[in-house]
Amino acid sequence: MADLLIKPIGFFHSDLKHPYEAARQPREDSLHTAEIILETGHGFEQALEGLSGFDRIWVVFQFHHNENWNPMVRPPRGANQKVGLFATRAPYRPNALGLSCLRLKKIEKNKLTIEGADLLDGTPIFDIKPYIPEIDSFPEAKSGWLEGVEKNRWQIQWSPSAANQMRWLESQGLKNLRLFLEQQLEYEPLDDDRKRVKEDVNSSYVLSYRTWRARFTLLENQTLKIEEIFSGYSDEDLLNAEDRWEDKNLHRQFKSNFAKA
Repeated sequence: MADLLIKPIGFFHSDLKHPYEAARQPREDSLHTAEIILETGHGFEQALEGLSGFDRIWVVFQFHHNENWNPMVRPPRGANQKVGLFATRAPYRPNALGLSCLRLKKIEKNKLTIEGADLLDGTPIFDIKPYIPEIDSFPEAKSGWLEGVEKNRWQIQWSPSAANQMRWLESQGLKNLRLFLEQQLEYEPLDDDRKRVKEDVNSSYVLSYRTWRARFTLLENQTLKIEEIFSGYSDEDLLNAEDRWEDKNLHRQFKSNFAKA
C-alpha cells in the first residue's frame, strides 16, 4: 500500500507547551482559551463560512511530541494495568493522529478561538468538522473498561490561603497551574508511578509542577484539599543568578508576599 501524504492546514497556538500540561481529554470545566490559525493562500477562510453557527467542532490533529507507538498502554486513569492502544485515546499511535471535540468561541478570518482543548502549542491541524449533536452524541453507549471510573473521581477543595495564592499567581501570568493540579488530582491522586507526587509531613502529600509545589491532604468521602502552594526553590537557590526556567523573580515575589509569620 502506498504511503498517504497529508499536510497540515494550520497549527494550534496555546501557552500549554509541555506534555504534562495537556488535559487528558477536552474539559468542560476549563475556560482556557487557545487558537487554531489556518494557513493562508489556500482558500481556508472561505472553507470556514457557516462554521461559526456551531458550538463545537471536531479537530483532527497530530500528536507531534510522539515518534513511536505502543500496542499496549497504561491509561492515565481507570485501569491499573495496560490495555490495548485502540481501546484508549493515548497519543502513542501508529500514525500519531488525534481527534478532539472542542468548544468554538469565534472565527476571525483564518483564526478560530477555542476553549477547553487537550492539545499543545504547535500541534499540526489536518481537518475541522462541525459537531452535530443529533448524529455525534450517543449518551447510552457503553464505555468498556471506563465504566464506573467516574465514581472514583475525587472532589477538590481549596483552603482559603491556597486559593489566595493561586489567584495571585494567575494575576502574575501563571495560568496553567490550577488546571494542572486539578486534572492531576481528580483521579488516583497518590499514583506516584504516573505523577510527581510524594508523601510529606503531617499526613500530607506534595505534587510538583515544574518549579512549583502544592501540598494537599486527603479528607473523607473521596475529597481532598489543596492546603498551600509553595516554591520548589530553596532560599539558597534563589540567591543563585542562574535562572534556567526564567521564573526566579516570580518565586522571589511570591515568597515575599506569602512569607509565613
